[in-house]
Amino acid sequence: MVERGAAAPLLRWAEGPAVSPPRAPELQAGGRGCGAGAGGGGGGAAGPRGRRGPGEPGASEVLLQPGRLEPGDVEEDQVVAVFVVTFDPRSGNMVEWCLPQDIDLEGVEFKSMASGSHKIQSDFIYFRKGPFFGLACFANMPVESELERGARMKSVGILSPSYTLLYRYMHFLENQVRHQLETPGHYSHLAAFYEDKKGVLHAGPGRGGSLPPVYWLPSIHRYMYPEMKITHPAGCMSQFIKFFGEQILILWKFALLRKRILIFSPPPVGVVCYRVYCCCCLANVSLPGIGGTIPESKPFFYVNVADIESLEVEVSYVACTTEKIFEEKRELYDVYVDNQNVRTHHDHLQPLLKINSADREKYRRLNEQRQMLLYSQEVEEDYNPCEEDLFVLFFLEQNNRIFQTLLEVSASQDKTLTAEHARGMGLDPQGDRSFLMDLLEAYGIDVMLVIDNPCCP
Repeated sequence: MVERGAAAPLLRWAEGPAVSPPRAPELQAGGRGCGAGAGGGGGGAAGPRGRRGPGEPGASEVLLQPGRLEPGDVEEDQVVAVFVVTFDPRSGNMVEWCLPQDIDLEGVEFKSMASGSHKIQSDFIYFRKGPFFGLACFANMPVESELERGARMKSVGILSPSYTLLYRYMHFLENQVRHQLETPGHYSHLAAFYEDKKGVLHAGPGRGGSLPPVYWLPSIHRYMYPEMKITHPAGCMSQFIKFFGEQILILWKFALLRKRILIFSPPPVGVVCYRVYCCCCLANVSLPGIGGTIPESKPFFYVNVADIESLEVEVSYVACTTEKIFEEKRELYDVYVDNQNVRTHHDHLQPLLKINSADREKYRRLNEQRQMLLYSQEVEEDYNPCEEDLFVLFFLEQNNRIFQTLLEVSASQDKTLTAEHARGMGLDPQGDRSFLMDLLEAYGIDVMLVIDNPCCP
C-alpha cells in the first residue's frame, strides 16, 4: 500500500447535501463579525487543485477508487465560511479575518488552535461548530520580534455543513497558513477561494431560514451504498489497530453501546482526530430496524473547555482533547482514553474493560485477515480491496451477526438467549454477559438472557 502523509484527509462517508451554489446574497447568520474584507494580494500559494505533495493523492486517485465515487459523480462545494485565527501575545487567540463577515465564529479561535500548540510547528484539526464541521491547518513560525515574543502562530480554516469534502482543501489550507505567516494581512487568495466555493443553505419547505440538520455518521454497508468514500491516509486504520492492540475490542463495545468516549492526547491533534473517526467506524450496523431507539455515534473531533456546555447535554459522542482538565469532569464522559489506557468511572461498565477469550479470538482473526490481504496485494497487482475496507467490514459483519441473532431470538416463541447463541455471535458467554445485558437494554431488544452469572453460585 502507498503510504500518505500524516496531513492527508480523514475517512469520510457521504452525507446528505445541505447547501448549493449561491443564487442569493451571502449566507446570513447572526453573530460576531470579524476582520475587514479581502486585503491586498501576495504570495503564490497553490489552490486546492494545485500541485500536491509527495505521496498525496490526486482527486482522481481519491474519488475513483473501487466501491466509492464513480466517474461522473460530482459533489457540490459546501464551504460556508473561511477564516484566519492568530495568537496575539496580549489578547490570546483571536479571529483576525473571515468571510462572510457576519457569520458567528465564536469559539472557533480555540477550536482551530489547540491548547498546547505553541510546542509544535504544525498541525491540522477537525472540529464541530454548531451545525457545521471545520478543518483548520495550524503553523508556528519563529520570528525576530519582541512584540510577538519570538513566535508567530496562525491557523487558516473553513466551515462546512458536512465533513465529507473538507479533505479536498487540506493542501490549500496548509499553503495558506504558511502564506499568512510570511505575509500577514494579505487575504486575497482566501477571499477568491470563498467566492468560488461558497454555498448557501437550503431553507427547505416550512423551515424558513433555519439551519440544516447535521448529517452524522450513518450505518451503512459499502456494497449497499457505493457513495462511501475512504480518503484518509493509507495505513490509518492499521495504525489505529497497532496503537490500541487488543483494546480496540474494548473500544468496540463502548462504541456499539453509544457511550460518551473522550480521547486525551497532547498536540499534535490531527492524528487523534483520525482515532476519533476510527472509533466511530467500529459501531456500524447495516441491518434495517437497528438503532432506531439509540442515539447515533457522533464524531465531535477536537473539543476544548468552550465545548463543555454542549457536551453536558450529549448522550453519545466520540471526541478528542488536549486539555487535561476534562479528566476531572467525569459528568461529561463515560469512557476516558489517555494514550493506550482505556478506563471508565462507572462501576457497571468495569466488566467491559476486561479482555476475554472471544475478544482475543476476534483480534487474532482480524490480524490474520490483514496478513492475508497484504499477501494478496503483493502477489496480485490488480487486487483492489484495501486494508481500510477490511477493517470497516470486519466490524460491520461482526455487528450484523450479533444483531441478526438477537432479532431472531426476540422473534421466537420463548425469546431465550443462551450461551450457544452468545458463542454463535462471536461473544464469550460469561465474559460478555454484562456487555450483552447493556446491549439489550440500550437497543430495546426483548429477549431473556439465561446465561448464568459466574460471580453468583
